[in-house]
Amino acid sequence: MPNLEDFNNDFAAFNQALIDEFRNDDGKVTGMFAGAPLVLITTTGAKSGRRRTTPIVYTTDGDRIVIIASKGGAPTSPDWYHNLVAHPEVTVELPTETFEARARVAEGPERERLWRAQAALMPNFDEYQKATTRKIPVVVLERV
Repeated sequence: MPNLEDFNNDFAAFNQALIDEFRNDDGKVTGMFAGAPLVLITTTGAKSGRRRTTPIVYTTDGDRIVIIASKGGAPTSPDWYHNLVAHPEVTVELPTETFEARARVAEGPERERLWRAQAALMPNFDEYQKATTRKIPVVVLERV
């Protein structure tokens, strides 16, 4: 049975391959994310202070990028979410542009509206919410 370190190393390698493919082919990727709206976000580590890039599916709300900290319905939020809460300044890479943004966690009716919009396009998000007791955060990235 693989240990947690093996999983983390494999996951890191998977993410790096996805990042490389995204950057080398104008945002196009193959495999399980082929055709999905993908964004790369580069955050500053909450504890380490190191810059880390993460591929995430997204939707838009006007000119804002909306991402959901689902972690596939895990009981805890993904590391990138904790990084954004600690250091809300982020670099956003889309296939056509790269820009700086500020992250904020959506609350109340705005959160519900943005959640519904993304879950309507990607129904797996509703499944993720059913799999956990935490209220999965919705994050808005606004250009600075």
